[in-house]
Amino acid sequence: MSKNLHSPYEVAVYYFPQYHPNARNSAWHGQGWTEWEISKAASPRYPGHHQPITSAWGDFNEADPEWAAREIDLAADHGITTFLYDWYWYDGKPFLEEALEQGFLAAPNNSRLKFALMWANHHWLNLYPAPWGEPPATLTSGWPSQESFERMTSYVIEHYFSHPNYLTIDGEPYFSIFDLDTFIEGFGGLDGAQTALEHFRAKTIAAGFPGLHVNAIATRTSGVLNITLATLGQLRLSSLTAYSWYHFYVPTNEEFPCVDYKQAAASNATAWEELADHYPIPYYPNVSMGWDPSPRTQQDLDYQPGEYPWTAIYEGNTPEAFKKALQDVKDFLDHLETRPELFTINAWNEWTEGSYLLPDARHGTTYLEAVKEVFGAD
Repeated sequence: MSKNLHSPYEVAVYYFPQYHPNARNSAWHGQGWTEWEISKAASPRYPGHHQPITSAWGDFNEADPEWAAREIDLAADHGITTFLYDWYWYDGKPFLEEALEQGFLAAPNNSRLKFALMWANHHWLNLYPAPWGEPPATLTSGWPSQESFERMTSYVIEHYFSHPNYLTIDGEPYFSIFDLDTFIEGFGGLDGAQTALEHFRAKTIAAGFPGLHVNAIATRTSGVLNITLATLGQLRLSSLTAYSWYHFYVPTNEEFPCVDYKQAAASNATAWEELADHYPIPYYPNVSMGWDPSPRTQQDLDYQPGEYPWTAIYEGNTPEAFKKALQDVKDFLDHLETRPELFTINAWNEWTEGSYLLPDARHGTTYLEAVKEVFGAD
């Protein structure tokens, strides 16, 4: 099959790789456990709530290169250009890396897509399922030591940056950091974080690249942006984006248990404009297919407002509403001078957060068809 002759837009979709067996998950949750178990156990939490969501492909192993090849063709055929892998490094070694290394990179057609890493450096919590009213247990910390971070960055350069289809911007490998606050805390403050990133940049340049494109995930909690201009400057960040709409539209308890998807769309479209004006570096907007983390909550408890994942759910995220959001982001990108015209989509397979493009039993490939209609090749 030929490569995807896509449009000039960079359609970068987050990929959450917890749908394959992994040794640590087996130790924590039982032999062979994957998050398919949580997805299948989900139940409706209020009248009209659509759960469980069923994959049209059934439970498949994303670390199997044959399945990965099928995913790659499906994505590329519908206008997607890049998989942004949620990538983890805990206790001095990678976690959930098999989907990328054994699946995607071993697939014979992987050149049809670019790929890059979004380092999901948050503390790893036991959300499988999460109780209400008490913090979930921390299974491992997101704070790497300096030694561990050095090993991590060497691993990333050697195992990923060297691939010809790794996403670069102006020749610089794209590397996104999910939780900048945790990154800074882990190095004892901004100066330590700055030093760590400078070492990463130096090693990337020594490997033959012109530099390192450091992207960070922007959020706004209680009206406050998580990244100040001073932090941005000291860390020499290259760009910003978002992971999901929830980071810019957190419903109030009064709106619980569900809110209109169109409200979240409008709030985030406003945020695109505000952040592009506020920050002196490129802001790559995000479109989310939906939001419903209720499968990660303890199913035998009443659904009530609380800390994540006990949140309100976006209703009305039809394929038509999603397509409208895609058209809005295309219009936004067309009015910017930023190149590439990149945006992120949440997500390829966040089944247990209610945000996915893979075909389900209810809508099939209609969300992917919306991407193709707005951003596919002419």
